[in-house]
Amino acid sequence: MVKVALLVRLEAKPGKESAVASFLEGALPLADQEGTTPVWFALRMGPSTFGIFDAFADDADRKAHLAGPIAAALMAKAAELFAKPPQIEQVDLLAVKLPR
Repeated sequence: MVKVALLVRLEAKPGKESAVASFLEGALPLADQEGTTPVWFALRMGPSTFGIFDAFADDADRKAHLAGPIAAALMAKAAELFAKPPQIEQVDLLAVKLPR
């Protein structure tokens, strides 16, 4: 069961909205390879506002994800794609419903 998560808010630079969407869509194969990341979503919340939500069984798995390839790619592209640094929030999950 997942107990902790990351909620990441991303604001695209003007004119970079399509590039951000493509970047996030392209991260799915990396998320699929992470055995300790059972839940991963890339989000579009508005014309230039995007996000990532992913959940983990415990803090060790969350820390491993933060040190992994998706986080590295995100930070490598941050100056090019985002109007401000990604806002990464570590959250605790109170209730979860997932397919069985």
